[in-house]
Amino acid sequence: MVNIWLPIMIIGCFWNFRRSDSLISCPTECICLSQTQVLCNTGGLNQIPLQSLPSTVENLALTKNNFPIIKSDSFAGLRALKKLSLDGNNITKIKQFAFRGLPRLRELSIQYTPLRTISQFAFAGLQNISTILLSHNQIARIECNAFAGTSNVKLILLSNNPMVKLEASAFSGLTNVGHLILPSGIREIEQDAFYGMDTVGLLKLAYMDLKELQPYTFRGLTNVLILTLQESDLGTICANAFSGMYQVDTLQILNNKIDAIEELNFTYTNQVKKLKFTGNHLLETPDPNAILLDGVENLSVINNHFPCGCHIHTLLDSALANGTYHQSHFLSKNFCISPLEVNGRPMSDLDLFSIGRCQEQVTRENLEASRTSRLGFRASIYLQILVGVHVALIICLLSCRAYNLDMKFR
Repeated sequence: MVNIWLPIMIIGCFWNFRRSDSLISCPTECICLSQTQVLCNTGGLNQIPLQSLPSTVENLALTKNNFPIIKSDSFAGLRALKKLSLDGNNITKIKQFAFRGLPRLRELSIQYTPLRTISQFAFAGLQNISTILLSHNQIARIECNAFAGTSNVKLILLSNNPMVKLEASAFSGLTNVGHLILPSGIREIEQDAFYGMDTVGLLKLAYMDLKELQPYTFRGLTNVLILTLQESDLGTICANAFSGMYQVDTLQILNNKIDAIEELNFTYTNQVKKLKFTGNHLLETPDPNAILLDGVENLSVINNHFPCGCHIHTLLDSALANGTYHQSHFLSKNFCISPLEVNGRPMSDLDLFSIGRCQEQVTRENLEASRTSRLGFRASIYLQILVGVHVALIICLLSCRAYNLDMKFR
């Protein structure tokens, strides 16, 4: 009896499997390779077929369709989804919390679309996502809190977008980011652009064309492994540009044109461990008091081009050169940008003692010396007065004591 029923049971199980497999939900415009992998590429979809997709899908490709708007909770219910591609669609708007309810999502790609603005909370609340690819779009603006509550991202790629301005709090609430790569061509970074951004591996700003690095550009940015400003025209580095930035392991200022430095101030509060100032062309020598690097543990200043006229003495008095003429390493590793006859030559080639100090520097030093002298003269006058008063008091006390003794013996 057992031998008779065994083949029947096997045939019945196979039939039920084939029957359940044939009932797998799959949109007609898509190809469901399995319950976990669905391809809806160039299918002409006008909306996301959420109700027709298997809830078990892990890899979903919706490329080259017609989705102008990604609505809130567009993928609700697809809790197993790990990889989502929306490349090549005509997306113009992503609404708030569009990707909410995807706890296992690891990779999100939205590239080659006409998307111009990343709206507030568009990418909010994504936890443990590895990669957000947003390159080759038309993104010109990131609204505040666009990534709020999103954390543990290895890479956010925003390259190849026509973005010219970073607005305040654009990355507020974004935490634990491995790499944030921004597009080239940025012309303005507003104050507090990175406010509320915490724990970053690499924040790279390259190929910018700035008028100035504004005060408090990096305020509220904390726990950064590497912050890099490179291959850019930084314009003027304003006072307090780096104020309010804390716990930066390495700050790299590499291969930039810098018109002027109003202030470069890193105290122990900033906790910038390493400063690498390399390959820059500085058009104006900063005032010695404008450079304060007390909190920097490791300073590297090499392959830069500085003015080498009378202002070279000002430079050598600054913290960039450690304030001494005996830094042969600094002189041999940096070069002159002006005057023309010494352009490109190592600073060590110069006869420093044959170069006079600038008139304004001499005047300033004379004024400071005069002020010090006047203060010293006033101090000596005050001292003489105090001594005179002290002597008068002593004489008065002695006179009083003599008078008291005289009265006692009478």
